[in-house]
Amino acid sequence: MIQFLLNQELRSEHALDPNLTVLDYLREHLGKSGTKEGCASGDCGACTVVVGELGADSQSIRYRSLNSCLTFVSSLHGKQLISVEDLKHKGQLHSVQQAMVDCHGSQCGFCTPGFVMSLFALQKNSEAPDLHRAQEALAGNLCRCTGYRPILAAAEQACGGGRQPDQFDERNAQTIARLQAIAPSETGELNSGDKRCLVPLTVADLADLYSSHPEARLLAGGTDLALEVTQFHRTLPVMIYVGNVAELKRIEHFDDRLEIGAATTLTDCYAALEAEYPDFGALLHRFASLQIRNQGTLGGNIGNASPIGDSPPLLIALGASIVLRKGDETRTLLLQDYFIDYRITARQESEFIEKIIVPRADPARRFRAYKVSKRLDDDISAVCAAFDLHIDQGTVLDARAAFGGMAAIPKRAKACEDALIGKPWNKATVEAACQAMADDFTPLSDFRASKEYRLLSAQNLLRKYFIELQTPHTETRVTDYV
Repeated sequence: MIQFLLNQELRSEHALDPNLTVLDYLREHLGKSGTKEGCASGDCGACTVVVGELGADSQSIRYRSLNSCLTFVSSLHGKQLISVEDLKHKGQLHSVQQAMVDCHGSQCGFCTPGFVMSLFALQKNSEAPDLHRAQEALAGNLCRCTGYRPILAAAEQACGGGRQPDQFDERNAQTIARLQAIAPSETGELNSGDKRCLVPLTVADLADLYSSHPEARLLAGGTDLALEVTQFHRTLPVMIYVGNVAELKRIEHFDDRLEIGAATTLTDCYAALEAEYPDFGALLHRFASLQIRNQGTLGGNIGNASPIGDSPPLLIALGASIVLRKGDETRTLLLQDYFIDYRITARQESEFIEKIIVPRADPARRFRAYKVSKRLDDDISAVCAAFDLHIDQGTVLDARAAFGGMAAIPKRAKACEDALIGKPWNKATVEAACQAMADDFTPLSDFRASKEYRLLSAQNLLRKYFIELQTPHTETRVTDYV
């Protein structure tokens, strides 16, 4: 059984289909049709809901916007689900709804519930947010008829200073107590007879369950896995949801490294990675939408082994490792050795990523990251590049260059690196390394870019890196797009 709050109503579910998304649960099981399906792939934001869960201190609530079309019901265990129907109170519109009315932020209205819920999350998480924060909060919501200026005006009105407490503020202590009361104490389960999802609480329980069910699909954020259900109409007979395993959501700081639990969301990774590597933080701001970053995990972005995942090239260039666990045994593997071929990895049966180990920043090294995509924000990379060089007295002592979108796996450009190491850091060396890159990659053409464009872009990013190191105060990094 799983338990969660539907606003303030306690829901206990056991026999639901584990493949059921929160979107379909609201619309088809509860008759709450305010949440809309626009794309069923996490691109449009019409299905946005807000999920509240206890903070690390268990004395506060953290509200986050999510795409309900990509969220399986099992992930609600121990949390609070808020949909657009829950905002109106005692016959009065919520302040974010009223702001949309006052600022004429709705036209056909189909996308409006999603915007309202994103504004609600922004209001809960920010004190007088600026335009940048508002744009970030709304970047995952698309509107095809109104335009965004009145919606941003609604954000300014509803989320600016001086807002009045709402019913959620008034019930805050009560909600915290209710969430504490339903905090999971043992493995939960949804079981519809032919399909099941298990929800362990510890790494040890996860390891045991995965050993017993090696055929299970591991579910973290689900932003990729859920597409198999919503887009390809496949059935997932057995899943193990890892989002309630606290050990997999820790970020630990050591003198020489960060250790990031595999189920840590990209939103939660941001502060730690940005503090060490500003370019990593800048790229995470362009990693899909806020709803996706609130849900997707760093381990999931590695584990799905996509050749165009944004984080692996950066982590490979930094020399990151992963800890893999099977039962009680663990092993540590350089991330660059994890990827073998397209969607094929070194992971063994019943083995899972437990944590990612990222070296702390070395002042002697120069790390930069770049993403080329058709849109600046919320788009998949055509090419993603990361460079980390150690240059001393004008000579390249060590070089790591890694790319996504250039091969069947994210990988280092070894010929390019060899052309740099031991050579003077000048334009001639960089040009030689650019030419050597043609020996590293034979990229494919697809709808995002041609193979010629990809190779030229990769070479130009190395040239850009060289120019930026000559002018270190540039602010143009990680802002490339077609």
